[in-house]
Amino acid sequence: MHDQVPLRVLIADDEPLAAERLQLLLARAEGAQLVGTASDGDSAINLTEALTPDLLLLDIAMPGLDGIGVARSLAAQKPSPAVVFVTAFDQFAVAAFEVEAVDYLMKPVDPIRLQRALDRARAYLQQRSAEPASPKESRWLEEFWASDLSGLVRIAARDVDRVSAERDYMRLHVGRRSWLIHHSMAALEEGLDPELFVRLHRSAIVRKDFIGGFTRNPSGRWIARLGDGTEQPVGRLYSDRVRAIAGR
Repeated sequence: MHDQVPLRVLIADDEPLAAERLQLLLARAEGAQLVGTASDGDSAINLTEALTPDLLLLDIAMPGLDGIGVARSLAAQKPSPAVVFVTAFDQFAVAAFEVEAVDYLMKPVDPIRLQRALDRARAYLQQRSAEPASPKESRWLEEFWASDLSGLVRIAARDVDRVSAERDYMRLHVGRRSWLIHHSMAALEEGLDPELFVRLHRSAIVRKDFIGGFTRNPSGRWIARLGDGTEQPVGRLYSDRVRAIAGR
């Protein structure tokens, strides 16, 4: 299954024991070859430019330039390496997606999950090399990472029925399930495709095809009827969105 050319992997982690454990796991994995290690963000960038690895196993919380900053910096390279984040903290999941991470592993890393991440990185790189370069990549969020009891789950943006604000978090509603992500409503409004989603309230974004209709309450304010039978009041500042959806 892994008789192809090994992925050339660079590890970046500021914790020596964590980096050593990852090296041992990588040595036992199939289809991977360690080409270097870095202990901070600047070294990770310099070594990537010098060694041109296929894949970075990248810690997020590092002194100086963190892993998210490294990934953003390297994204300008052509071709850029695939990135798999390895971290003890799950609150970076959304940021990891925004820099197009291939996978997101929680410490202590499970060998099976590492192998799956390597396979996913290989598939990503093969697909990217097989596809002609797109003149303009989509700027819209296409998926999210969220925490649940089993770890982290990937949620396609197109599957999200609505988003509601809960203090510093946003709740993604998908059918009867929901997940909290650490994000701002303004950032989600900017990142979600306006052809698919509309903000109806300062604390609510709704997928357009999840809206079944609109009614007015006695005070004249619009109320959106949603596909799950619930209702979403439309904020006065967003009433123009109703007319735009209705084509009026």
